[in-house]
Amino acid sequence: MKGIVTKKIANLFLVGDTFCSARGNLKESGIFVGDRVEYDKSNKIIQKLLPRKNFLPRPPLANLDKMFIVIAPVPKPDFLLVDKMLLFCEKNGIKPVICVNKSDILQKHLKEAVNEAYSKVAPIIYVSAHDNNVQELVKNIKGVCAFAGQSAVGKSSLLNALHGEIKEQVGELAKKTERGKQTTRVVSLYKFAQGYIADTAGFSKLDEGLLDIDERELANYFVEFKPFLKSCEFLSCTHSKEKNCEIKKQVEEGGISQSRYQNYLKIFETLKDRRRKK
Repeated sequence: MKGIVTKKIANLFLVGDTFCSARGNLKESGIFVGDRVEYDKSNKIIQKLLPRKNFLPRPPLANLDKMFIVIAPVPKPDFLLVDKMLLFCEKNGIKPVICVNKSDILQKHLKEAVNEAYSKVAPIIYVSAHDNNVQELVKNIKGVCAFAGQSAVGKSSLLNALHGEIKEQVGELAKKTERGKQTTRVVSLYKFAQGYIADTAGFSKLDEGLLDIDERELANYFVEFKPFLKSCEFLSCTHSKEKNCEIKKQVEEGGISQSRYQNYLKIFETLKDRRRKK
């Protein structure tokens, strides 16, 4: 049978409704929540690890389909971090969704800034964990999903707001493991109608080490740049200092977000410095 690992406790892996162990070579290579596997249900053993499409290291989560990048009016949004996370998604085949929490206190100028920067880049949804207004979030849970975003934007609060959808599954899982509440934090996936949500707040920082990108290829991962890349005068254009650069022209004319472009330049320089120091 084939299934997805939805929980890992020590050397046991929950696949479907069965806790399985794994063969020795699979233990050594590592099996993580989100991994797709072949398993023998009757003997409760994982036989084969199927190929991964991506891997999120902190927290460990495999085969992520969608990432909710959470921002909020408070604290002030770190759009540079958002853009790094969007790069991570583009590089790893993950669909990003900009999730604006605390929409109950959202001011017009911030909403306009978010739309200006990201309306051409990713879907944008507005929610409020405080008001339990998470319907748009629930509708967007498709495939394996997780949260990411800077600290204090309300990632944990959003998970708590979803708790009504998952508490029954938590109770059933406790019965299966006969462990009651866990003192050690583990990643779990909980089933929704169209997918899974990871019960982890995800990462709040993203080191450039996770962006395995050469700065000369960086523009290829800015999705709104792609239609204009071949229009630059030089194929080797870095879209930073060159003349007759179509990307710079689009920024000047409002076709590409000024804030996104400025963050592109910052990330470009960071990646270039990192390569030179290797």
